Amino acid sequence: MGRHELSGAGAAIVACGVDHVYLEDLGRRAALRVNVADGTFHVCAPDFETLLNLRKRVEAGAGYLKDRFCIMPPAQLREAMAEQAASRLTLEARQRLARKWPHASAHLELSGLVRWSFAVFLVALIFGVSFAPFVSQPLLGGVALMIVAAPAAIRLFALQQVPKAEAAAGRCPDAAELPRYSVLLPLRDEASMIPQLYSAISRLEYPPEKLEVKFLVESASAETIAAVRPYLRDPRFELIVVPDSLPRTKPKAMNYALPFVTGEHLVVFDAEDRPQSDQLWRAALRFRDNPQLACLQAELVIDNGEDNWLTAMFAGEYAALFGIVLPAHARWRVPVPLGGTSNHFRVSSLIEIGGWDAFNVTEDADLGVRMARKGMRVETLITRTLEAAPSDLEGWMAQRGRWIKGWMLTFIVHNRRPRALLRDLGWRSFLFFELVVLGMILAPILHVFFFSTAVLRLALDMPLVSPSAWLWAVGYFVLFVLGNVAAVVAQFTGLSRLRRFSLLWVQLTLPLYWLLLALATLRALGELLFDPFHWAKSDHTPVSSVSTRDGALSGVTPAEGF
Repeated sequence: MGRHELSGAGAAIVACGVDHVYLEDLGRRAALRVNVADGTFHVCAPDFETLLNLRKRVEAGAGYLKDRFCIMPPAQLREAMAEQAASRLTLEARQRLARKWPHASAHLELSGLVRWSFAVFLVALIFGVSFAPFVSQPLLGGVALMIVAAPAAIRLFALQQVPKAEAAAGRCPDAAELPRYSVLLPLRDEASMIPQLYSAISRLEYPPEKLEVKFLVESASAETIAAVRPYLRDPRFELIVVPDSLPRTKPKAMNYALPFVTGEHLVVFDAEDRPQSDQLWRAALRFRDNPQLACLQAELVIDNGEDNWLTAMFAGEYAALFGIVLPAHARWRVPVPLGGTSNHFRVSSLIEIGGWDAFNVTEDADLGVRMARKGMRVETLITRTLEAAPSDLEGWMAQRGRWIKGWMLTFIVHNRRPRALLRDLGWRSFLFFELVVLGMILAPILHVFFFSTAVLRLALDMPLVSPSAWLWAVGYFVLFVLGNVAAVVAQFTGLSRLRRFSLLWVQLTLPLYWLLLALATLRALGELLFDPFHWAKSDHTPVSSVSTRDGALSGVTPAEGF
């Protein structure tokens, strides 16, 4: 019987047996016992040693076992169990967090009234800060100072200790020293990416007997499912088909697969990811040496920065964020906004906090906040994953709008009960969270306002500083310069650390990039009001090679890097 051609009898037995199994046990189930009219049947996926023992028992006279056992490969059994338990798994994927931590679920906390109230609050804050000089409100000036200056100060303080660019040399330990590791690959409409993704993941240095890789493909993506099938000949790889249901989000797909995870640790990679080959074993050693560690974020590097201006700015952003700012967050023990990929989890910690929020479109950021609220340690890992930035404006706007909308969702959900948030985080992390998130949402719009006001006054031959509000004008000008200088210096430093010198001078056009960010923020606000759980999917295109294209993995040749 072929690996993907489950017999009718076996499927029927699995259908009967799986209804009596706890969802949390599905991944570790190697056998099902089913009571039927004429006795008991066993469906099992034995390892080699167990299979030999069964054969010995049959040869020793227990021939009746042949009529009572249905043997199939482990991956086939799990695929069959997933298919038969689909409705239960889907319900659990949607409601896992709501059951575990109700007030942290976007599904329960984002009523229409709450979303509109937040929108009114944002608009009022933007207008209040923008027109503070005309109404002479010092309080509004203080708000502007916090929103714009706080992110700038964080970048500048983070620059005081720039992490080294390369990890110390090492080799993958023996299999006996490493735990079982699970890799989740959530996919939707990514048929063209499968060969590249398989090539990149198969080059990870990790004992194959300790590694499981799961393609998570939505059932509506028939072409992607077909593209995945040929690669399932590799015993490390499995396919889990996620039924089509709302919300159609990446975190829901990962929640659906969580009961089938058998690893002690877990990592998520996206369709376009090309992780450095040492990433898994380095993460495993960090978890081993730090029992309190719950999550590690690997460094994400944009490798198509030379394509055009948009990708160059994106590369600078990532170089500053993942190479400098997030490591500083981890050192300071404040909430770490995780990236959507290459985050490594201790599975027990992930389950403890309820997995991912199926309704949050920036599930990584929400997860970082929830881990901080539970006092879990989150750190960064000096090993990289290559990604390609969107090279067209439409794709960039869709992706960035989703990210900002997710930050809005996260801000709303966790601030619905501010006293509980303060109690969980403490004053320092509480203020850090509030200022960082508000800054990410509002700073681009305020920067555009400051810049456009100056340009308009010059165009109309008006003095830059009005005599009646010169103090306000000077203050806002200082804020504008401080915010831009801090961001540019951080991006210069991050790119220099990666030896991406060809992209440095493009970063001086940051004020124009702020304009795009402001437009993406307005788009995100509109979606928050009218389509809060919509996942604007990014389109991906394979690169010519899974090796580096422009030195993104400095010091590592293509042959050695993966």
